[in-house]
Amino acid sequence: MDRLKNPFDTYTGADILRSPWGLVFLVGFVFAIAFLIASKGLSTGLALLIAPFAVFYLIMFFRFPQLGLYSAVFLGFFLLGIHRYAKGIPYGTIMDSVLVLSYIALFFNKFYEGIDWKPAAKDITAIAAIWAGYGIMQFFNPESVSTDAYFSTIRGVSIYMFLMVPLTLLLFNTNKRVDAFFVLWGVLSILATLKGMQQILYKPDPWEQAWLDAGAASNHLVFGKLRVFSFMSDAGQFGANQGYTGVVAFILFTGYKERRRKYFFLIVAILAFYGMFLSGTRGAITVPFAGFFLYSLLRKNWSITIGVMIFLVIAYVFFKFTSIGQNVDQIRRMRTAFDPNDPSFQLRLSNQRKMKVYLASRPFGGGIGHAGSKAKKYLPYAFLSNTATDSWFVMIWAEQGVIGLAMHLVFLFYVIIKSSYLIMYRIRDPILKVKLTALTCGMMGIMVASYGNAVLGAMPTGMMIYIGMALITNPQVLDTPEVVPVQDTKILPSS
Repeated sequence: MDRLKNPFDTYTGADILRSPWGLVFLVGFVFAIAFLIASKGLSTGLALLIAPFAVFYLIMFFRFPQLGLYSAVFLGFFLLGIHRYAKGIPYGTIMDSVLVLSYIALFFNKFYEGIDWKPAAKDITAIAAIWAGYGIMQFFNPESVSTDAYFSTIRGVSIYMFLMVPLTLLLFNTNKRVDAFFVLWGVLSILATLKGMQQILYKPDPWEQAWLDAGAASNHLVFGKLRVFSFMSDAGQFGANQGYTGVVAFILFTGYKERRRKYFFLIVAILAFYGMFLSGTRGAITVPFAGFFLYSLLRKNWSITIGVMIFLVIAYVFFKFTSIGQNVDQIRRMRTAFDPNDPSFQLRLSNQRKMKVYLASRPFGGGIGHAGSKAKKYLPYAFLSNTATDSWFVMIWAEQGVIGLAMHLVFLFYVIIKSSYLIMYRIRDPILKVKLTALTCGMMGIMVASYGNAVLGAMPTGMMIYIGMALITNPQVLDTPEVVPVQDTKILPSS
């Protein structure tokens, strides 16, 4: 046996069916499903019917460990919305299992030759480890009184970044795999907007309506108008994620030369921005503003910089100083993001002033999972759980203190500054430069939007952010090798 060969590459389903016993097994399996459906009911038969596909998925998973990251992105879009249709699904455990299984698959895939960890030994991995370590130490925060609240939140805040960054560096090590990531992201974004269009044009389906009636309507029905949430957790996450996708896709559109790929990303960008407006999320409008502003700087082209600046000024004037489109609910709600006297904005400032007093004697915060409405389930009468955080950064401040917030901001701006430097002065491949610019500008937009909404670490945005952070800080493996020109030499006749 070839000791360097992946054991999962040895046999295929077609090989098995060439055997008479394989055909006997297949026929018997079909009859067994029919018998179970007839005697035990449809659910049992369906479970058995799905089993071969699950086995096939696992085999492919172990043959191609990068499937784990693609699966994480896919699940990020759907997992939090599934609870409207099926209660009690442990979505956190499912995501944990996919990421841990990715490491197991990588181990078996490199069973004989061993895993080369050098690609993952990077600064961003150290940052992810430090941030996860600080989150783990928060378990011992004296203000952290609920272990259930802590474990329900630590995943998205700290652990997923630590798991996904090394996987990205190890598995997304070719441009082909990164391109597949962008395509998957684009397809899922298109589906998200189409689902949102169904909600606004034909009303939510019965399961979604039941979710709204159970309490979600307080945040998703404003003056009788629906804030579209698609199949994501809420309208805030849907709007910010679509704004993020729109920025990334539009920049990819401007950089690609291949017509089919170019227009695919144009369609993604248009539908993503349309979905952003359907969400009615005011903070989402800051994603394209911040993202395209950074884009104008990274291009180092005065004509592009001036053009983008003019566009952003026109957009700002449109929202801030005109009433054009005021009869459109989504535009009217977006416009309030530019009003400093908006009652919702003033309430947020009031809540932050209260937190400042409370946290003055708590430099490590009130404990992960202990702030905002999500904590009411575990701590219904606590101060932090009854004070809305609204913002991702305010949540970090409330739960992990000024020390945690400072650390978090330093890490995020380190990523933005380093990636900007690499894009402007180090990357040679023009297409790779476009990809990194798209991810960096999109991340900048999400960072700004995260002051108004808790979107940065939530699914699905967090999945793309963590993958993007690994790619934009260590892109050298994807870069085109420098071509050294060969000098012309004359062949001298031998003496």
